[in-house]
Amino acid sequence: MTAADLRRLVVLRHAKSAWPDDVADHERPLAPRGRRDAPAAGRWLREADCLPDLALCSTARRTRRTWDLASAEFGVTTPVIHDVRLYGATATELLDVVREAPAHVRTLMLIGHNPGMQDLVLMLAGEADGLALERTRMKFPTSAIAVLRVPGAWSDLHRGAARLTEMVVPRGAKP
Repeated sequence: MTAADLRRLVVLRHAKSAWPDDVADHERPLAPRGRRDAPAAGRWLREADCLPDLALCSTARRTRRTWDLASAEFGVTTPVIHDVRLYGATATELLDVVREAPAHVRTLMLIGHNPGMQDLVLMLAGEADGLALERTRMKFPTSAIAVLRVPGAWSDLHRGAARLTEMVVPRGAKP
């Protein structure tokens, strides 16, 4: 396996959402904390040199807004596809979407929802650095970012094949 064969999967859970009365789950907005934390996630990704070549984002309002706020911190334009299949998806369904990623994409980002996002990270992580796997097992809170090193083609990705290298929860400063 050469460095050219390695890919990265970045899994971002949407930022903290609000629960307004009479608003469908799909249309829930970000809460004030979410509007602070999403840019912090984007800054962490930029500073960690972990910017995606392509982002796949759930169609839910809170995930789209998380993407908008996070990606505004990148300093570059990143293509995004809003995919309805990511809304409420299970880990297996998310893996099916990842396997469809174009071969030229080296770093792929998913922006979605729990429990599917956490379950996907745990399903793929055959190995982990430090406490990343333990922390992911305990909780994958809003704005959490997991970074997995993926050997080979997206289409070949399977259970236990990736290495979890990071699990962080960037938080924005309170006003």
